[in-house]
Amino acid sequence: MLLHLVKKDLILAKKYLLVMLIFAIVAPIFINSKLGLSNGSFISFLITVLFVEYILFNMISLQEDKYRGSALLCITPHTRNGVIKAKYVFILVIFIACFLLYNLAAAIGASYGLTRLSIYSVGVALLIISVFFGILIPVQTKFGYEKTKYIFLIMIFLTPFTLPTIIEWYQNNNIFNIDLPIPQSIKVLIPFVIAVLMASISMLISIRIFSKKNL
Repeated sequence: MLLHLVKKDLILAKKYLLVMLIFAIVAPIFINSKLGLSNGSFISFLITVLFVEYILFNMISLQEDKYRGSALLCITPHTRNGVIKAKYVFILVIFIACFLLYNLAAAIGASYGLTRLSIYSVGVALLIISVFFGILIPVQTKFGYEKTKYIFLIMIFLTPFTLPTIIEWYQNNNIFNIDLPIPQSIKVLIPFVIAVLMASISMLISIRIFSKKNL
């Protein structure tokens, strides 16, 4: 059932899917060549993933809002829980696709300084995506697409201008650089664990909101 709902989202986004997949290869090379930063590869990947995820998610939300897709789904055997869970699975699927395509971009754009990401960097990127959509999905579930679209649209388009500065400031100050007495192999997994926990909490909140919502 859940896979069918994710497939439904992919079908709704199919008009933009191919363009976004090409963008996921080209954008990291272009952004990295313009940034000229030591951590440009990570920032390029993160900005690309945010754009791809948001645009596809936004297009699906637009279609569902226009044709009352959520209300129609809830009169089928699909549960309200399943409708919400599918949104989070969709975000994860697109993240994995972007990561795989980034590796292709890194091979193509090696001469431009684009490098493969460490496991830790991928985890941090997933954590940031989890925070962003962990806020967006419950808010959009509560207030609807029309009332929230401009807030998150502005945030997304400010990202290329603000994110490099924030990350550079963070690296220079190392305010969260805590040396935990655990093996390095465990440390690199910490962002993944936090990302899963945050996504799970967000999903539970969204399910609770949606279960009480009058469609």
